[in-house]
Amino acid sequence: MSDDLTPKPLSDIPLAGVIGMPIAHSRSPQLHGHWLKRYGIRGHYVPLPVMPEHLAEVLRVLPRAGFVGANVTIPHKEAILALADFVTDRAALIGAANTLIFRPDGKIHADNTDGYGFIANIRQSAPEWQPDAGPAAIIGAGGAARAVVASLLDSGVKEIRITNRTRIRAEQIKAEFGARLVVYDWAQAGNMLDGAATVVNATSLGMEGKHPLRVPLDALSPDSLVTDLVYAPLMTPLLIEAQHRGCKIVDGLGMLLHQAAPGFERWFGRRPEIDEDLRRAVLA
Repeated sequence: MSDDLTPKPLSDIPLAGVIGMPIAHSRSPQLHGHWLKRYGIRGHYVPLPVMPEHLAEVLRVLPRAGFVGANVTIPHKEAILALADFVTDRAALIGAANTLIFRPDGKIHADNTDGYGFIANIRQSAPEWQPDAGPAAIIGAGGAARAVVASLLDSGVKEIRITNRTRIRAEQIKAEFGARLVVYDWAQAGNMLDGAATVVNATSLGMEGKHPLRVPLDALSPDSLVTDLVYAPLMTPLLIEAQHRGCKIVDGLGMLLHQAAPGFERWFGRRPEIDEDLRRAVLA
């Protein structure tokens, strides 16, 4: 990499990390650590627990401490936009950033690679997937859902059906992304699946320690592709039931892996591979 976004570390050992609170559960250090070891790169990637009130101060200090960039997770993905010097169009559209590059001139460049990771995961796991095969149905209207909506529209999906327990949040996404979105009441979420070619759970429902996802799947077609952004457990109840109904399923771990690749390439100068060795390392 040779453009002006390529970080130049203050020392021979570039540093990166993931900023969040809490952060101990993050699998990103295992993920990036695996790549650093695989490619023999003298760098480090560390968890950075940061309270919201300290975020701006920490961001000013990190580049001076040898950091070339960072990932950003809950609860900072929206707040980071106001603190960055440059925000990509896709991060601005989604309203959140997950990847920071600390430029040589000290400026902070904010991007969002979640949508890229979502689509790359589907294309790797289900190469036969066709975005224009029929409507997509998205359950949830949080930050992850916004990234999914943006990436599906960009991929050529003609209609996106969306539902959320708080309908106003789904309406807000429709207002921002346009007429290709159709909002369904939460009580009608099962009906939303009728004729849907792609079905996405973009909520935390079904995650370990969370409430289950209670959306009836009676209308789900065996021709549908079903994916869940939750990856703990890897096989969520939604994916198990969809597989039982004959659907092609894609777990959520791949999205985590693929969204990390652009940042790693910028920070450490090597485009990493996403393969089974990586999956095993992150799940270990």
